[in-house]
Amino acid sequence: MSTSSLFVRDTPSAPAPLVRRVLAQGVYEASTMLRNGEQLVLMIILPVLGLVALAVTPVLDGFGTSRVNVAVPGILALCALSTAFTGQGIATGFDRRYGVLRYLATTPLGRAGLIAGKVIAVLAALVIQVAIIAVVALFMGWRPNPAGLLIGVPLLVLGAVTFTALGLLIAGTVRPEATLAITNLGWILLAAVGGIILPTAKYSATMGTIAQWLPSGALGEAMRAALVHGRVDVFAVFILLGWGILCSAAAIKWFKWN
Repeated sequence: MSTSSLFVRDTPSAPAPLVRRVLAQGVYEASTMLRNGEQLVLMIILPVLGLVALAVTPVLDGFGTSRVNVAVPGILALCALSTAFTGQGIATGFDRRYGVLRYLATTPLGRAGLIAGKVIAVLAALVIQVAIIAVVALFMGWRPNPAGLLIGVPLLVLGAVTFTALGLLIAGTVRPEATLAITNLGWILLAAVGGIILPTAKYSATMGTIAQWLPSGALGEAMRAALVHGRVDVFAVFILLGWGILCSAAAIKWFKWN
């Protein structure tokens, strides 16, 4: 052995490319969500039960030729709300409490990579939700507008990004216990009177107008316009886009990592 070899130091390996780091974080976040029993109830069981309830009761009569055709767009929008807003908000709030966010923000993943990983996790979980709801709905006689399917996919992505930003805004500015209460209460209120499950025309004139300006109502109306009528609800899309921009900007400015 040469003398020079005794002084050779092991050079630390370079971090993986950013895309690989973000994807790895996204896979980890998604797997964590899917292993959580409470999350599965919120993400899968409740939406399926809601779909069945809307399909067998006369609540949606008069809004389309088939109850299930009118119910599915709202239930898909509810999936985005459940996963992106409530699920991600609660998980991020407690990660922040236990110092996980502060630790990950100092790794090569970085803050931007961490947020991108969370968005990927939400979208991955949403794909699973959509697949399950679609299969159940098809067995119940769902016949979506073919053109609406192409419109509905980007709308769901936009809704997921918007609700993720809103969930992160809450999780990054209040205590975890408050995040838990706010996101759960928000889910109940938006699902019940926020225009996401039921068409805004189902409410009184005042409540319907308010619901149209909420991100929940905008996503619900946009999805119904796409999947039932095969058209783009421009007003709803702009409202949803506005919420997404505002919530993202607010989360970037006020999010606290510890």
